[in-house]
Amino acid sequence: MPDDHPICKGHDFQTSPNSIDAIMKSMLSTGFQATNVGEAIKEVERMRKWRLSDVPWKEGDDEALKDPKLRANIRARIFFAYTSNQISCGQREVIKFMVQNKMVDVIVTTAGGIEEDIIKCFEHTYMGDFKLSGKELRKKGINRIGNLLVPNKNYCKFEDWMAPLITKMHDEQDAKWMEQAREFAARKDDDKDAEPLKPFAFTPSEVIARLGKEINNEESVLYWAYKNNIPVFCPALTDGSVGDMIFFHSYKRPGFMLDIARDIRGINDLSVQSYATGQIILGGGLVKHHTCNANLMRNGADYSVYINTGHEFDGSDSGASPDEAISWGKIRITAKPVKISADATIVWPLIVSQTFAKDVEQWRENTKDSICWIEHNKS
Repeated sequence: MPDDHPICKGHDFQTSPNSIDAIMKSMLSTGFQATNVGEAIKEVERMRKWRLSDVPWKEGDDEALKDPKLRANIRARIFFAYTSNQISCGQREVIKFMVQNKMVDVIVTTAGGIEEDIIKCFEHTYMGDFKLSGKELRKKGINRIGNLLVPNKNYCKFEDWMAPLITKMHDEQDAKWMEQAREFAARKDDDKDAEPLKPFAFTPSEVIARLGKEINNEESVLYWAYKNNIPVFCPALTDGSVGDMIFFHSYKRPGFMLDIARDIRGINDLSVQSYATGQIILGGGLVKHHTCNANLMRNGADYSVYINTGHEFDGSDSGASPDEAISWGKIRITAKPVKISADATIVWPLIVSQTFAKDVEQWRENTKDSICWIEHNKS
């Protein structure tokens, strides 16, 4: 082996400091998934530090991007995706910290990742056990998420809060439809140059932003996303309690609609309108594919970290490796992506402790006036 080749060596508690920083630093040379954790920390730091000034301007590039000061102010757009269980558990507080401090630019989650955040503003989720009897819990009106317990009353409180909001948004939708109808009726038959009517419906991300606004609770991830203007995309918003509420509402008053087409354009445009992107994905399934597919629109993400327990032997997207994503153009061929095969509730707080939580004030200062895209290039 070459003399300078890295050797395998873990944390020695006899001679090394007993601190989280020292332990995490040693992971890079520990081996197995510990080394992947170390590599993921480096990858997260790379996506956070990237500036367009790292890439030399050359003839043929956009003239507006020639200014060195402007290039130093353009950073990578960070996509952050997580499955609903990350909100059901205590990871919610870690995610809230990141969103509260504007450390990510785009969020992708599932329906549970939306409603569980709101529900926790009304009632607690409790600790339980993986082995508790589902039959006995059902008799007591308690739902189990792994080793967490959620009483039925939690959902009842959410529904009591959500039902009037759906009605209110339905009223707003119909008012806009009537406004368009009056505009259409006032047109002359020969008005060929008139703008075509655009039937209005809320997008899932608009509904989610409204939930964050209305809940007005600083413990909520969605509240901080709304306040910091971070879009939250959830193409399967109806797959949960929110969908149940829309279902019940439809029998009392049909016609409330969601526009998923505008949202797919929204997330894809954010990807395309970026000079570099990073993606951090906790879990698999829909959130993983939706984030990767958005980045496919720009020939792949520049930086990627996956944390999940999926395996690729069955061909599922959840278990698909970063290398498979490169074949699709979801991650760039020049990238150095990292996958950690582990429970994100263990791994992600450790990574955050070495990255996002290390330099909060410095991050705010460095990104205060930064941008991910110059406006004149917007389509």
